[in-house]
Amino acid sequence: MISTRRLNTLARFGLMAMGMLALLSGLWAGLLRLGWAGPLLQATLPSAHGPLMVSGFLGTLISLERAVALDRTWAFLAPAATGIGGILTLAGVGGVFGPLLITAGSVGLVAIFGVVLSIQAVPFAIVMSSGAVAWMGGNVLWLSGWPVHALVPWWVGFLVLTIAGERLELSRMLFHAPWTETLFLALVGLLGAGLVLSISAPDVGFRVMGTGLAAVALWLGVYDMARRTVQAEGLTRFIAVCLLAGYVWLFVGGGLALYFGNTGAGFIYDATLHAVFVGFVFSMIFGHAPVIFPSVLGISIPYRPVFYVHVALLHGALVLRVIGDLAYVESLRTWGAWGNALAILLFLGATASSVLRTGPDRDEGKPAHAPAPGLGSTAQPESDLSTEDVPDLDLPASQ
Repeated sequence: MISTRRLNTLARFGLMAMGMLALLSGLWAGLLRLGWAGPLLQATLPSAHGPLMVSGFLGTLISLERAVALDRTWAFLAPAATGIGGILTLAGVGGVFGPLLITAGSVGLVAIFGVVLSIQAVPFAIVMSSGAVAWMGGNVLWLSGWPVHALVPWWVGFLVLTIAGERLELSRMLFHAPWTETLFLALVGLLGAGLVLSISAPDVGFRVMGTGLAAVALWLGVYDMARRTVQAEGLTRFIAVCLLAGYVWLFVGGGLALYFGNTGAGFIYDATLHAVFVGFVFSMIFGHAPVIFPSVLGISIPYRPVFYVHVALLHGALVLRVIGDLAYVESLRTWGAWGNALAILLFLGATASSVLRTGPDRDEGKPAHAPAPGLGSTAQPESDLSTEDVPDLDLPASQ
């Protein structure tokens, strides 16, 4: 008879597998959009690139992380809904059922954060909750038939607010002056204003959002603890390098959005979105995978220096892609896109290899196993900032 704990672990792996399927199919769809003559699978797959990557993969991953952190059985309905919705979107079947399930999953994430706020309504949790609301808002617009280019600011807000909120919490360990947090919240408010404006004035909203993105990137670059932990070694330094590189791309993406506005399609649009979604978001994923995946799946992913290979390829290929976009050179953009896809595949392979190479009694380079970050830490700020530990939660266990 399978134990309840074993069933729980299998369920987490199943939900993660659905997210990974959305990631791989989203990469496939993105290459098809660039003219790759690979198997089409189904007619609407190229247009599903954005929904699969943002909602099918990232939405499922973030919802699963939050469900594990909250430790409520009902919370796992959120990643289950987005995972199944991603599969329906991939298959091109079910009509509106794919978007409907993904939207329902985002409502579930908002409910998760509602519980968090009822326990601890602190600034970083409010920012992250705003990200969940932004994702839900974008999904509602998508379900209502809005084109992706019109609602993409809301999806950008989802990811940036979620990540920035986590970093705001960890920045408390540096004992910044109170006004720095107030400044951060003001910049986040500017970003939120851009999302709201994008509904009635898409171009103006996109530019205001870009201003907010660039400003948040500058704040993170100055006040985030990564500036100090980059001087450490091993996993701690690796995470810091990924974070700082991501902040550079967030600033670039925000600057492009501010300068060019919402072009809706084309080379500039490609450069703007991928600076944020690839340069910023995937750099965060690469950096925190050795910490987040163990907390969610209960496996060990020891840090290996070879991890820098896929990080370097991700950013190098993105530089090539953005140059190609800005210079209107199709070949550079295409090669950059292929390089980004290869970097993500190498990341998955290196992560799997690190897991398989770890024996049951070996703990060399083993990261701290901790719940997902950013949801109500009870950890007190430490004077030793040589590690990028993830604070524990202070949430009551499910009954």
